[in-house]
Amino acid sequence: MPVDTQITIKVDGETTTVATGTTGAELFLDRRDVVVARVDGVLTDLDAQLGDGADVEPVTIDSPDGLNVLRHSTAHVMAQAVQQLRPDAKLGIGPYITDGFYFDFDVAEPFTPDDLKTLEKMMQKIINQNQRFARRVVSEDEAREAMANEPYKLELLGKKSDADTAGEGVNVEVGAGDITIYGNIDRKSGDEVWCDLCRGPHLPNTKLISNAFALTRTAAAYWLGNQENQQLQRIYGTAWPTKEALKAYQERIAEAERRDHRKLGVELDLFSFPDELGSGLPVFHPKGGIIRKEMEDYSRKRHVEAGYDFVYTPHITKGNLYEVSGHLDWYKDTMFPPMHVDAELNKDGTVRKPGQDYYLKPMNCPMHNLIFRSRGRSYRELPLRLFEFGSVYRYEKSGVVHGLTRVRGMTQDDAHIYCTKEQMKDELTTTLNFVLSLLKDYGLEDFYLELSTKDPEKFVGSDDVWEEATQTLAEVATASGLELVADPGGAAFYGPKISVQAKDALGRTWQMSTIQLDFNLPERFELEYQAADGTRQRPVMIHRALFGSVERFIGVLTEHYAGAFPAWLSPVQVVAIPVAEAFNDYMFDVVARLKEQGIRAEVDISSDRFPKKIRTASKDKVPFVLIAGGDDADANAVSFRFRDGSQDNGVPLDEAVARIVEAVRNRTA
Repeated sequence: MPVDTQITIKVDGETTTVATGTTGAELFLDRRDVVVARVDGVLTDLDAQLGDGADVEPVTIDSPDGLNVLRHSTAHVMAQAVQQLRPDAKLGIGPYITDGFYFDFDVAEPFTPDDLKTLEKMMQKIINQNQRFARRVVSEDEAREAMANEPYKLELLGKKSDADTAGEGVNVEVGAGDITIYGNIDRKSGDEVWCDLCRGPHLPNTKLISNAFALTRTAAAYWLGNQENQQLQRIYGTAWPTKEALKAYQERIAEAERRDHRKLGVELDLFSFPDELGSGLPVFHPKGGIIRKEMEDYSRKRHVEAGYDFVYTPHITKGNLYEVSGHLDWYKDTMFPPMHVDAELNKDGTVRKPGQDYYLKPMNCPMHNLIFRSRGRSYRELPLRLFEFGSVYRYEKSGVVHGLTRVRGMTQDDAHIYCTKEQMKDELTTTLNFVLSLLKDYGLEDFYLELSTKDPEKFVGSDDVWEEATQTLAEVATASGLELVADPGGAAFYGPKISVQAKDALGRTWQMSTIQLDFNLPERFELEYQAADGTRQRPVMIHRALFGSVERFIGVLTEHYAGAFPAWLSPVQVVAIPVAEAFNDYMFDVVARLKEQGIRAEVDISSDRFPKKIRTASKDKVPFVLIAGGDDADANAVSFRFRDGSQDNGVPLDEAVARIVEAVRNRTA
């Protein structure tokens, strides 16, 4: 039979005919920015031959998928360089990550900063050689022969059948489908100079990496993310399509380091993490306490206006409460160990009265359920909105504790709303709008939503209930007009949730508020209300944490504002600086006027010279600096100096006070 010499494919949705054996590289020969192809929905190397009927899309190097391929390819080049520098290095896993990549190695000695510089030079030499990335499909025996000197790769081959759950990054190397090895091929000799077990895809060649890459840091890492495994050495790096993009990224990172809330917390005397207290347990200093109080007071005011009732619950409880809720079944690993108390012993040591386990509470919802259940409820009381600034405690592993953004002791601005099924959609909509409005008041403006759905391995309740709850949340999220992103399997065990993702001043995304719809805890706690027809009905429960936690929110805002909080949140809103000591009394009178209006103001009467006082106020990021000398005092005026260094001279005192009071009360500065 004659062999067909042509096949029909789709390219970007357009049907076309090409020669049999055509590759993506040939198809996109005139597109230097295309680095892989999406064939029938699967990312595929450009040198792969296309089949008849294939649906093909070009993937450019600056697209999200293209960037991932670029970074994973750069990780291979780095690993090749490491094994040139340290021939005894054994390969771990090297996936792409957000904005970069890493690779783990088993080496005799940790890598040093000088090693990273050497490796960058070696990588550039490999890149300049324009080595070709070549994929080959192998049997398991062939893979084991090729990886005979790589014990970690051999272990991965044994995990192929359960790669998605076997550990951190396993499915980058092995998983569903063929076993594949990628070799780096020397252009001149055609020899394979290095190879790795990998699923790919990769760039066509190393030259496409250009010189827009950098190795950023090293760290210790456990094999497959399991602390019971061997500790390896990890090298992190980043790669971008152009040197300009790399430079922009490095400038963002440098700015992020300048904004690090842990650093600013020390510089501005806001909070600290005493070793004596333990990991993840911050204390707020007076200035940080002012920020926290202002945040909480404003939040309380808005909650009162929105019809919430305030409640208070204890920090510890009998363990049975969390058995009923299900948290001890599903959440115990992140709870602090129990305190066994109340046991009574006879004189001979035998137990007269057994003790019981108490737990530090990890969340407030079970206690709020007890408040709802404390008496009979009528439909006329619904929706019932219970709100608490509740202290909770979670046993975060030491490796993930991070400043204020990941702590062990935190305060949640927690609300639980009990309503009828008929009310739930309107209540969810009202709650989401309230959440977004309040976040905007604190200066966050750029949001999208994430819908977390059922984890098939970790849930309670029926599939029908989950489906109804998920569909309702999806409709509410879609109606908001914000982008909605799926988070499959990310829900808590008792119900699906919407999480509000907010972007800060650097464009980084932070998870803020969560709104969870729950039909299950009301069932477990046997919550009821009397309906209009006299029957007993289960309420629907909405869980809502607006800040996530107060601590984390303050950490996020500190970095968002780079410590230069808006005037209404600033610990010190005004510093008055007399040009000379002779004008101290005048400035004290000015500050007294401001304090009468509730403004946090102080006079700098330190022994520092005038220019040093100005620099100190700038370093402390004070919103308003008032300056007065002889002319100002004679005219009953002051001069304004703002954070950006601009100045407004000779402002009448009444006008100056009015300006500051308006800016603080209306949150306009």
